[in-house]
Amino acid sequence: MQTGKILVGAIVISALAAGAAMYYLQVYAYYETVSASAPVTLTTIASDTPEPILTEGFEGIDANSSPIRFRACFTTPQSMAMLTETYQTYPDPTPLTGPGWFDCYDAGTITRALETGEATAFLSEKNIHYGVDRVIAIFDDGRAYAWHQLNHCGETDYTGTPEGEDCPPREGTAQ
Repeated sequence: MQTGKILVGAIVISALAAGAAMYYLQVYAYYETVSASAPVTLTTIASDTPEPILTEGFEGIDANSSPIRFRACFTTPQSMAMLTETYQTYPDPTPLTGPGWFDCYDAGTITRALETGEATAFLSEKNIHYGVDRVIAIFDDGRAYAWHQLNHCGETDYTGTPEGEDCPPREGTAQ
């Protein structure tokens, strides 16, 4: 009888430790602070190439465990009129939720602002990783938020369906 209680206790303690470890690994581990040493870019309408924009107060995180863990917050002094005339908007922005401890980034607020027109989403860089675009939502007051989002190639690659002719070749494969 005593052995059963000990075994049950050991199982419960092991389950709690495993749960705590999984929570830590998902929410805190692997993330690193990203510095603003590399310029923030938006893709131009005219040349279809990323071009640096002015930014202030950059805060960013990323993890090498997944290409879609990038999140950033900053401001830009550039006007919305100039931005929309010069840079490509992003057709279907879907801000991904970030870890709760990264306070400046709130996917729900960004999503609502995009839906109501308070913010506009722009393409920062297409295929920053295979099948992943960097998207930046900019509010009229200059607040800006960036994340990585699967594009058509990434979605089809993830589901296992053929990528199509418009997708770039994967690294290390011939096409």
